[in-house]
Amino acid sequence: MPDFAKLTAIKKPLPEELLQALQNLLEDRCSIALALREQHGSDESSYAPMLPDAVVFAQSTEEVATIVKLCHYYDVPVIPYGAGSSLEGHILALRGGISIDLSQMNKMVAVHNEDLTATVQAGVTRKQLNLEIKDTGLFFPIDPGADASIGGMAATRASGTNAVRYGTMRENVLALTVVTADGSIIKTGTRAKKSSAGYDLTRVFVGSEGTLGVITEITVKLYPLPEAISAAVCSFPTAFDAVNSVIQTIQMGVPVARVEFLDENGVRAINAYDKLSLPEKPLLLFEFHGSEHGVKEQAELVQEIAAANGAGNFEWATRPEDRSRLWTARHNAYFALLQLRPGARSISTDCCVPISRLAECIQETQLDCERHQILYSIIGHVGDGNFHVLMLIDPHDPAEVEKAEGVNSRMVTRAIAMDGTCTGEHGVGMHKMDFLIQEHGSGAIKMMRALKHAFDPTNIMNPGKIIDWEPPKE
Repeated sequence: MPDFAKLTAIKKPLPEELLQALQNLLEDRCSIALALREQHGSDESSYAPMLPDAVVFAQSTEEVATIVKLCHYYDVPVIPYGAGSSLEGHILALRGGISIDLSQMNKMVAVHNEDLTATVQAGVTRKQLNLEIKDTGLFFPIDPGADASIGGMAATRASGTNAVRYGTMRENVLALTVVTADGSIIKTGTRAKKSSAGYDLTRVFVGSEGTLGVITEITVKLYPLPEAISAAVCSFPTAFDAVNSVIQTIQMGVPVARVEFLDENGVRAINAYDKLSLPEKPLLLFEFHGSEHGVKEQAELVQEIAAANGAGNFEWATRPEDRSRLWTARHNAYFALLQLRPGARSISTDCCVPISRLAECIQETQLDCERHQILYSIIGHVGDGNFHVLMLIDPHDPAEVEKAEGVNSRMVTRAIAMDGTCTGEHGVGMHKMDFLIQEHGSGAIKMMRALKHAFDPTNIMNPGKIIDWEPPKE
């Protein structure tokens, strides 16, 4: 965890010359208005807002390069900003500086239908991308719950409900345009499906969370829309039964497109929020993609597995509007859960374990939450071993915060002991920095720090995230 006191102590006033240069360059797209700075200095994490000194709206890679060159010259931090939906403090301005809002960089650069690729500016959102290509017979499958920007999704190595079949951003980004810490513009990768040419800089920047450079354009893979899609929902006596059904489904090689888990509290929340009437029991939500025959075969096999684990109320949703309603409710789960305790904030955890250990990890985490009397819900993309515990706490009650963070810490330790990871998709930000050391060890962290020093020698790129600039004192 970054030393907030130390970082605040080295925060410097924004040079008037820099502000004037940015205003000359961008005119009304450079602002020091308090409301705008507050918006860009807070996210969906439980941290208090940390405001940038100014917010700028870039419209091209060249503008980003000029902004970063100016910040490099004046030694001022740069924080890339997409949709503001991050959960681990990624966009908070620990040392002040300039928040570069990329939302106006929202143009489709190129769509190559024959090659199943698209190149977009960083501010294009996932919903916008799919809307733009809806007439091509193709789609982009990565879908974190929020309508995140493609640039932000690449920066945090995001995934979502479709990852069990289509992978994460790591597998679906072919090339990037990046502005580096000195304002240079580089391109990584090509539209070719594979390459063994040199270091894989694309993978270095995917998941770097703005700490190595500003991603301004992304080339992603697209996929043909499936011939047939079917969704099903079923309830189970216990979470253990539900998760065991998932484990058996994956181990049998059934190519499900999505399989999502919600516990009783999660179902209760989405019933109230989205006006549904699902049984308030642990629930699995499946989706199958493929040919008519293939989808039918997959669904029948999964239904048999679920029934053997005590599933009831196996209901189908084949009409697009019914499927959309179910998945919209699932994507709204975070906001629905907040309504269970008005005024509370959610500490949202994110770990991922090998599929064979998933039921055990979830069960032990449930017991820990109940032991400490925390209002919680467990939801997750359980098809790839990834789950989230959302704990509703009063952010102004230190005892509640400490209790929830204790549950989170024990959960991560449990996951790492099972050869899992502290984050399956949210990224590290500020919240998981200590866990990263626990997961990878000091040798790997030393190598990451060397990479950060080489790419960003003056530490202006989103400082205080992922790793500490200096190693801890012995």
